[in-house]
Amino acid sequence: MAREPRDGGGGRGGRDRDRDRGGDGDDLIDKLVTINRVAKVVKGGRRFAFAALVVVGDQKGRVGYGAGKAREVPEAIRKATERAKRGMIRVPMKEGRTLHHDVQGRYGAGDVVLRSAAAGTGIIAGGPMRAVFETLGIGDVVAKSLGSRNPHNMVKATFAALQRCASPRSVAQRRGKKVADLLGKRDVPGQEAADA
Repeated sequence: MAREPRDGGGGRGGRDRDRDRGGDGDDLIDKLVTINRVAKVVKGGRRFAFAALVVVGDQKGRVGYGAGKAREVPEAIRKATERAKRGMIRVPMKEGRTLHHDVQGRYGAGDVVLRSAAAGTGIIAGGPMRAVFETLGIGDVVAKSLGSRNPHNMVKATFAALQRCASPRSVAQRRGKKVADLLGKRDVPGQEAADA
Protein backbone atom coordinates (compact mmCIF):
# COMPACT_ATOMS: atom_id res chain seq x y z
CA MET A 1 0.00 0.00 0.00
CA ALA A 2 1.49 3.35 -1.04
CA ARG A 3 1.82 5.99 1.64
CA GLU A 4 0.56 9.45 0.83
CA PRO A 5 3.09 12.31 1.18
CA ARG A 6 3.33 13.96 4.58
CA ASP A 7 2.49 17.48 3.37
CA GLY A 8 -0.35 16.73 0.98
CA GLY A 9 1.81 16.32 -2.11
CA GLY A 10 3.43 19.75 -2.16
CA GLY A 11 7.08 18.75 -1.96
CA ARG A 12 9.27 19.71 0.97
CA GLY A 13 7.01 21.49 3.46
CA GLY A 14 4.78 22.69 0.62
CA ARG A 15 7.19 25.49 -0.23
CA ASP A 16 7.12 24.56 -3.91
CA ARG A 17 3.38 25.19 -4.00
CA ASP A 18 3.69 28.99 -4.12
CA ARG A 19 1.15 30.29 -6.57
CA ASP A 20 -0.35 33.62 -7.51
CA ARG A 21 -4.10 33.92 -7.47
CA GLY A 22 -6.00 37.13 -8.00
CA GLY A 23 -8.10 38.33 -5.08
CA ASP A 24 -11.86 38.82 -5.13
CA GLY A 25 -11.79 41.98 -7.24
CA ASP A 26 -9.72 43.89 -4.64
CA ASP A 27 -6.38 43.43 -6.47
CA LEU A 28 -4.92 41.22 -3.74
CA ILE A 29 -2.32 38.56 -4.52
CA ASP A 30 -2.07 35.56 -2.21
CA LYS A 31 0.84 33.14 -1.94
CA LEU A 32 0.76 29.77 -0.24
CA VAL A 33 3.90 29.63 1.91
CA THR A 34 3.55 26.16 3.38
CA ILE A 35 1.05 23.39 3.91
CA ASN A 36 1.47 20.69 6.51
CA ARG A 37 -0.48 17.52 7.32
CA VAL A 38 -1.25 17.27 11.02
CA ALA A 39 -2.78 14.36 12.94
CA LYS A 40 -5.09 14.23 15.95
CA VAL A 41 -5.06 10.93 17.81
CA VAL A 42 -8.58 9.80 18.73
CA LYS A 43 -10.06 6.55 20.06
CA GLY A 44 -10.43 4.92 16.64
CA GLY A 45 -6.97 5.93 15.38
CA ARG A 46 -5.72 9.15 13.80
CA ARG A 47 -7.71 11.97 12.28
CA PHE A 48 -5.76 13.92 9.66
CA ALA A 49 -6.12 17.60 8.82
CA PHE A 50 -4.13 20.19 6.87
CA ALA A 51 -2.57 23.40 8.20
CA ALA A 52 -1.84 26.19 5.67
CA LEU A 53 0.18 29.41 5.94
CA VAL A 54 -0.75 32.11 3.40
CA VAL A 55 0.60 35.62 2.72
CA VAL A 56 -1.67 38.22 1.07
CA GLY A 57 -0.71 41.63 -0.36
CA ASP A 58 -1.67 44.30 -2.89
CA GLN A 59 1.93 44.84 -4.17
CA LYS A 60 1.57 48.52 -3.21
CA GLY A 61 2.71 48.48 0.41
CA ARG A 62 0.01 46.43 2.18
CA VAL A 63 0.59 42.85 3.34
CA GLY A 64 -0.83 40.32 5.80
CA TYR A 65 -0.40 36.68 6.80
CA GLY A 66 -2.75 34.05 8.14
CA ALA A 67 -2.83 30.39 9.19
CA GLY A 68 -5.78 28.05 8.70
CA LYS A 69 -6.50 24.42 9.51
CA ALA A 70 -9.18 22.13 8.02
CA ARG A 71 -9.86 18.54 6.95
CA GLU A 72 -9.32 19.47 3.27
CA VAL A 73 -6.51 21.52 1.69
CA PRO A 74 -8.70 24.08 -0.20
CA GLU A 75 -10.69 24.86 2.96
CA ALA A 76 -7.47 25.34 5.00
CA ILE A 77 -6.13 27.73 2.34
CA ARG A 78 -9.44 29.67 2.30
CA LYS A 79 -9.40 30.08 6.09
CA ALA A 80 -5.75 31.22 6.07
CA THR A 81 -6.47 33.73 3.27
CA GLU A 82 -9.42 35.21 5.19
CA ARG A 83 -7.27 35.64 8.31
CA ALA A 84 -4.48 37.23 6.25
CA LYS A 85 -6.89 39.78 4.72
CA ARG A 86 -8.17 40.75 8.18
CA GLY A 87 -4.69 41.40 9.59
CA MET A 88 -3.02 43.48 6.86
CA ILE A 89 -0.41 46.13 7.71
CA ARG A 90 0.92 49.08 5.68
CA VAL A 91 4.69 49.31 5.16
CA PRO A 92 6.38 52.59 4.05
CA MET A 93 8.58 52.04 0.98
CA LYS A 94 11.36 54.16 -0.49
CA GLU A 95 10.66 55.03 -4.13
CA GLY A 96 8.07 52.23 -4.11
CA ARG A 97 10.79 49.57 -4.47
CA THR A 98 12.80 49.11 -1.23
CA LEU A 99 12.89 49.82 2.52
CA HIS A 100 13.91 53.21 3.95
CA HIS A 101 16.43 51.68 6.37
CA ASP A 102 17.88 48.39 7.62
CA VAL A 103 15.81 46.66 10.29
CA GLN A 104 15.90 43.52 12.44
CA GLY A 105 12.87 41.51 13.55
CA ARG A 106 12.36 38.73 16.08
CA TYR A 107 9.56 36.35 16.88
CA GLY A 108 10.23 33.39 19.16
CA ALA A 109 13.33 31.65 17.78
CA GLY A 110 12.93 33.43 14.44
CA ASP A 111 15.44 36.24 13.82
CA VAL A 112 15.65 38.10 10.50
CA VAL A 113 17.63 41.07 9.14
CA LEU A 114 16.19 43.16 6.29
CA ARG A 115 18.40 45.61 4.39
CA SER A 116 17.47 48.25 1.85
CA ALA A 117 19.15 47.73 -1.52
CA ALA A 118 20.12 49.67 -4.64
CA ALA A 119 17.93 49.58 -7.75
CA GLY A 120 18.36 46.37 -9.75
CA THR A 121 19.36 44.22 -6.77
CA GLY A 122 16.12 42.22 -6.78
CA ILE A 123 14.72 40.19 -3.91
CA ILE A 124 17.54 38.32 -2.20
CA ALA A 125 15.65 36.28 0.37
CA GLY A 126 14.73 32.68 1.02
CA GLY A 127 11.41 30.81 0.92
CA PRO A 128 8.87 32.32 3.31
CA MET A 129 10.44 35.81 3.34
CA ARG A 130 10.43 35.97 -0.47
CA ALA A 131 6.66 35.36 -0.49
CA VAL A 132 6.18 38.30 1.90
CA PHE A 133 8.28 40.70 -0.22
CA GLU A 134 6.66 39.65 -3.51
CA THR A 135 3.14 40.22 -2.20
CA LEU A 136 4.22 43.48 -0.51
CA GLY A 137 5.58 44.86 -3.79
CA ILE A 138 9.21 45.41 -2.74
CA GLY A 139 11.52 45.01 -5.71
CA ASP A 140 14.95 45.43 -4.11
CA VAL A 141 15.82 44.01 -0.70
CA VAL A 142 18.46 41.83 0.93
CA ALA A 143 17.18 39.60 3.75
CA LYS A 144 18.80 36.99 5.94
CA SER A 145 17.28 34.59 8.45
CA LEU A 146 19.59 34.12 11.43
CA GLY A 147 17.36 32.00 13.64
CA SER A 148 14.62 29.40 13.25
CA ARG A 149 13.92 27.97 9.78
CA ASN A 150 10.31 27.23 10.70
CA PRO A 151 8.18 29.04 8.07
CA HIS A 152 5.71 30.35 10.69
CA ASN A 153 8.48 31.89 12.81
CA MET A 154 10.25 33.33 9.75
CA VAL A 155 7.08 35.02 8.47
CA LYS A 156 6.18 36.39 11.91
CA ALA A 157 9.74 37.69 12.45
CA THR A 158 9.62 39.35 8.99
CA PHE A 159 6.33 41.05 9.92
CA ALA A 160 7.84 42.17 13.25
CA ALA A 161 10.67 43.80 11.28
CA LEU A 162 8.33 45.41 8.73
CA GLN A 163 6.22 46.91 11.53
CA ARG A 164 9.36 48.65 12.85
CA CYS A 165 10.01 50.34 9.48
CA ALA A 166 9.44 54.10 9.48
CA SER A 167 9.46 56.70 6.74
CA PRO A 168 11.56 59.89 7.08
CA ARG A 169 8.33 61.92 7.06
CA SER A 170 6.86 60.06 10.07
CA VAL A 171 10.14 60.32 12.03
CA ALA A 172 10.42 64.06 11.25
CA GLN A 173 6.82 64.60 12.35
CA ARG A 174 7.38 62.69 15.60
CA ARG A 175 10.52 64.72 16.38
CA GLY A 176 9.02 68.05 15.31
CA LYS A 177 11.59 68.63 12.55
CA LYS A 178 11.65 68.92 8.77
CA VAL A 179 12.60 65.97 6.54
CA ALA A 180 15.54 68.02 5.18
CA ASP A 181 16.93 68.41 8.72
CA LEU A 182 16.96 64.63 9.19
CA LEU A 183 18.33 63.57 5.80
CA GLY A 184 20.62 66.47 5.03
CA LYS A 185 20.35 68.72 1.99
CA ARG A 186 21.66 66.20 -0.60
CA ASP A 187 19.40 63.26 0.27
CA VAL A 188 16.03 65.01 0.01
CA PRO A 189 14.19 63.83 -3.14
CA GLY A 190 13.63 66.59 -5.71
CA GLN A 191 16.32 68.78 -4.11
CA GLU A 192 18.66 68.44 -7.13
CA ALA A 193 16.02 69.90 -9.44
CA ALA A 194 15.47 72.82 -7.06
CA ASP A 195 19.21 73.53 -6.82
CA ALA A 196 19.75 73.49 -10.61
